[in-house]
This record gives sequence, C-alpha cells and structure tokens, in this order.
Amino acid sequence: MGDTQNLRRTLVLYGSETGNAQDVAEEMGRLAERLRFDTEVAALNVVSLKQLLQHDVVLISISTTGQGDLPPNSQAFWKALRSARLRPGCLQRMRFASFGLGDTSYPKYNWAHRKLYNRLVQLGAQPICDRGESDEQHPEGIDGSFLPWTTTLRNSLLEEYPLPEGTEPIPDNVLLDPKWLLDFAGTEGTAPADVHAVSETNVDAAEVPSQDLLDIPGGLIANVKLNERVTPTTHWQDVRHLKLDIEGLHPYVPGDVLTIYPKNFPSDVDHFLAIMDWTPIADKRIKFTPSSPSVSPTSRLPVPTLSSTSTTTLRQLLTNHLDILSIPRRSFFAQLAHYTNDEFHRDRLLEFTNPEYLDELYDYTTRPRRSILEVLQEFESVKIPWQRVCSIIPTLRGRQFSIASAMTEIPTTVGDKGSSTRVELLIAIVKYKTVIKRIRQGVATRYIASFTPNQRITVTLSRGGLGVTQKELGRPVVMIGPGTGVAPMRALIQQRIQWRAQISPSQDVASKDLLFFGCRNAESDYFFKDEWQDLIAKGGPLEVLTAFSRDQRKKVYVQDLIRQQSALVHDAIANKNGIVFICGSSGKMPQAVREALIEGFQEHGKLSRGDAEAYLVALEKDGRYRQETW
Repeated sequence: MGDTQNLRRTLVLYGSETGNAQDVAEEMGRLAERLRFDTEVAALNVVSLKQLLQHDVVLISISTTGQGDLPPNSQAFWKALRSARLRPGCLQRMRFASFGLGDTSYPKYNWAHRKLYNRLVQLGAQPICDRGESDEQHPEGIDGSFLPWTTTLRNSLLEEYPLPEGTEPIPDNVLLDPKWLLDFAGTEGTAPADVHAVSETNVDAAEVPSQDLLDIPGGLIANVKLNERVTPTTHWQDVRHLKLDIEGLHPYVPGDVLTIYPKNFPSDVDHFLAIMDWTPIADKRIKFTPSSPSVSPTSRLPVPTLSSTSTTTLRQLLTNHLDILSIPRRSFFAQLAHYTNDEFHRDRLLEFTNPEYLDELYDYTTRPRRSILEVLQEFESVKIPWQRVCSIIPTLRGRQFSIASAMTEIPTTVGDKGSSTRVELLIAIVKYKTVIKRIRQGVATRYIASFTPNQRITVTLSRGGLGVTQKELGRPVVMIGPGTGVAPMRALIQQRIQWRAQISPSQDVASKDLLFFGCRNAESDYFFKDEWQDLIAKGGPLEVLTAFSRDQRKKVYVQDLIRQQSALVHDAIANKNGIVFICGSSGKMPQAVREALIEGFQEHGKLSRGDAEAYLVALEKDGRYRQETW
C-alpha cells in the first residue's frame, strides 16, 4: 500500500498577501493528505511550470489585491504563465482545482483568481471541479463559502483519484503528522533547565519586546526618527505619525507599502509558556528536524524565516515567529482536541470544527476577537507538545502600511551608507473593548506604539497597486481618503509637487487636484491639516474638501461631499481626463463613493443610470479609477 500512496501526488499552491490564502491552502493540503495524497504546500512563485505537470493534481488558492492584481508572491509565476512562447495545450496533462479569495467592496472582485483560472484552461489544464470563490464581506467570512466548496473538492478528488481497494481516507479524528518537528539541539539541551535561573532573567525584562533585529528575507534596517501621537489624548483613537529612515537608497512611489514585522510582548510569551508548562525549557536551544525519512530536506519549514540548520528557543519562537494572539481558525480547534484528556473540553473543541456550528465558532472567536492565548487559558486541560507547536500556532506575519510620504533622500553619517531613505506612515493603533468587555490590541500596532526614537527595526518595501506615474502629471487627480486612508494621498500630493518642480517650477497648473477627506472632528482627527493649509496658502494646486461626521447633528461623510461637489468632480474627471484614487477602509465606504460618483455622472453628463455605470467601468478599465482599501 505504501507504494500506491506515493503514486498520488498533489501540489498545493497559494498567492497570498495577508496570509488568508495561505491558511486556505494549508487546509486544502490537510484535506488531500487525508485522502492519502503525498502533499506539498508552497507559494506560487517558488514553483516552475514544469512542476505543475509532475503532480497528479494541483490545488490553488489565490487572493486578489489592488486593481485586480495577483499578490506579490505569485507575480513571477504569473509572468511565466503569460509568456507568449507557451504553446496552446502545453498544460493539458495538468489537472487542477482553484479557490479565490476576494472582496465585493472592490470593483475587480476575485479578478486575480479568474485571470489565473482562465489562463490555465487556455493552456489546456483541466479543472476537476467548479472553481470556488469567497467574499471578505460574507457574514461568516471566508469559511462561509470555503467549507461548502471543500465538500465538492473532496468528492471530486475521490472520484478522479479513487483510493486503492481496501484503503480508506485518514479519518478526521486521526492526527496528521507534520513534516517538521522541533527537537533539542544537541544532547546538552535535553537536561531540564534551572527554573529559578529562567525566572530571574524575566524579572528584569522590560515590558516591551527586545530590540533585536529580525532576520527577514529582503529585510531593510530602519531607524525610528519620530513616533508621535497626532490625536488628542481625550480622543477615542490613538493615531501615530511615524518617520523612519531606511539605510541606503530605496526608491518608492505613492501607493507603495512598508511592511513592519511585529513581536509579541514578554508578558504574553511568559503567560503562554506557563499555561503550557514549558517555562523550564523555554531557553533551551532547539531546531527543526524532519518527522520521517521520507520528508524532503527542501520541504518548506513551518517558520519561513528559519532554516533547518539554525537553532532557536521556545521563548524566541513565541516572541518573534508565532502569532499567539491571532484569532484561531477551525483547524486549530481540531488539533487541540487531540491534546486533552478532559472529555467535556474535547467535545466542545470538536463542536467548533463542525461546519453546522459555523455561527457558534464565529460567536466564540471572531466577534469577541478571542485570541489563541485566551482559548488555551479557557481550555486549561489542553497541553500542546512543544515539538509540534509550529504546526498548530500560525506564524506571525508582517503588517503592511501605505506610505504617507514622497520619497526623500536624507544625508546620513551613520555607517558606510552615504544616505538613507525617509519613509513616513500614519497608523491607527488598534485598541478597543469587545462584546465580552475585554481590551483588545492589535499585535502589530501595539508593538509600533512601543517604538522609541533611534530604535532600529527590520522592514521591507514593496510595490503597491496605485500605479502612479509622472506621465499623469498633466491630469488632475480626485483623491478620496477618509481617516488614515489619507496616507497614500499625502504621498501622491507630495510626489506631484516634486515632479512639477523638476519640470518647470514657474509653469501654471491648469487645474487643481481635489482631496476629499473625512473624519469625526475637525479638532481631533483632521490629519495633516496645517500642511494642507500651508500648501494652499503658498498657491499649491490643491483643493481640500472636508467632511467632519460628528461636528454637527446630521452626519456628513465623504460620499455626501462628492454629491455636493459633483459638478467639480465631473469636470475634473470627464472634461479634464482626471484620475480617481480611493483609499481607506474596505466595506461600505468604497461602495458609497462609487454610488455618489455614478449619480454625478448621470446628472452632469446627462447619462442614464446604465450609461453612468458603464462610464465608471470604462474608467476602471482605462486605469483611471484606482482603489486601495484595507
């Protein structure tokens, strides 16, 4: 039977920006493993087209980013797939199934998935079942559509690749072995630690994460120059203006993003270690080891920033690499059920994995934003074997922030780098009370709030989806950026000023750029107010239109402003060939803005509703309507 198993190989691929598509891919991988496929899970960019043909079936999960684009970790794969040199039918031996993660508040809902699916089919690849799609706005999140689709996928896999006579799928109540386990590094690590010595060091530990630099692929070192609260202390939200100087020159454009890699706080790490009874071994050197001889040495490690030759400790893993404060997924509860002897706890954990109780899982985890750490506090009978922790707790992922400045070179005397690159950010610190009256803090923003001047951190820079170019300078831009959505708009305004100065400082600008900004109060969260006033006073080609929702009895939002100023907006877009940029929270705002624009096109363009909608769709296709929401 062993030989037969190895004949059935599946490759599970993901294109993921925030990690959701990776979670989905890992779930698909577990499903395939239970059907006794030899399974490998990897990012799209790490495989070649040739590898697609070396597996019985390829399963793909992909999210859509920006203007209908594929995520960065799948761009190289997409480029190879689009090559004009590929002959029709070159992928006809490939069988596949795919699932897309999208958000209906975006105009190009699930475009990346549809483009990828259509191109694969065009090259001859054959789907084994209908493609699946999820919507971020679904009340039950991704699982609302992913779970029903996995039933279809499972049935299709069993139908297309029947199990050999006498072989059954691995039941859900049987634990799957991870490819990699943790083990002590060397014999000296196996002795129990001196508990007293460990706790001694913790007493002196400051209540903030250590300032050690993280080793991130493509990482850059940034020096924190400013971390200033820009909202009054009486205001409900703490919003920070950050200035960071990155060593060396790193060109970027408006819409690009800076990723900050968070760390967990010592108190939470200590708490986790104590709950799991790991404190005595918390500072022993450990390393990854294959769980069986059949595991390929090139197989992906559960913590991508560590290698199979490097060593770490449980404390370092929990501080720098594992997301112990994230909201757990269904698969987490399925795994925990194996590590308790308490029958009541086991039944309750398994209940959360039942698709019929999806709403109960949502009420327990997502609504109150209950973390993995809190779940383990409540189910105190659960004891995870430390050797397996990396296959149970998800990895900490970097958080992306839209850059709030145009690229500026700062001369520096630090090190041998002749100059550094200034990057500014506008970040709302996540802190609130939940339905269960507990204070919640965002993992990344709590870490960011702790930054002190001259602290050095590891960051990465990546391209955003706004696609801003100097060629567009002759056209006005209509920018809609309420709240911290004004960050990329500020970058765009500064960049256009820089570009204009390079071309002809004295040249008059034919029409002004428009910035629609919305917040609660003019006194508390009108970001960069002085900057805009100063710019306008100097005759800058900018008009700022503001909506302060709580400064009068009737709430006013950016979409109401767009209706009020519809003639101005229509003139900029239709008569002057302008470009629309929308940034801020996804969900209702982008759709409300879209509706207000359509109404303006109807009124001032003398268009029917259908023609006004078609005009907006044409703007999108022409790259003149760009949305970056989060």
